[in-house]
Amino acid sequence: MAQPVRRAGRLTRLALLTAIALTIFLAEAQLPVLPIPGVKLGLANIVTVYTMFVLGPGDALLVLSARVFLGAVFSGQMMTLLYSAAGGLLSWCALCLLGKLLTREQIWLASPVAAVVHNLGQLLAAAAVLGSWAVLAWLPYLVVAAVIAGLFTGAAAQALIRRLSRLQK
Repeated sequence: MAQPVRRAGRLTRLALLTAIALTIFLAEAQLPVLPIPGVKLGLANIVTVYTMFVLGPGDALLVLSARVFLGAVFSGQMMTLLYSAAGGLLSWCALCLLGKLLTREQIWLASPVAAVVHNLGQLLAAAAVLGSWAVLAWLPYLVVAAVIAGLFTGAAAQALIRRLSRLQK
């Protein structure tokens, strides 16, 4: 009997994390567009980083995939599915690697790297769709924005992990 209860608890936690990430994603989509196309804070990634380092890569991939798919559906922009999936998958791979290299106190460093890789994945998807490498001209601007936003989201994820681990004790 304990096994089904444990699975139900895990499923509930993943659904809750997905709902939180999706809500943040949709709320952020309502903010005014920044001067550089494609630049946004990526606040929903706080949930992805938290999930990766607390629950593990498999659960993080589930939450990320559900958020990307549902975000495209709810925003009505299905073309963003391709870009978000490409960026999200590369970002997830980077987080998996960084999860093996970083200590629990260095988690905040993972987010800027993941944000840069996410933008690279999106630009590669755009290059494939457009059939042109010209979109990579945006990369320097997006790297700067990704590092800044990634430091913020990484610090927020680190603070969330610390706070919730104290509450569980």
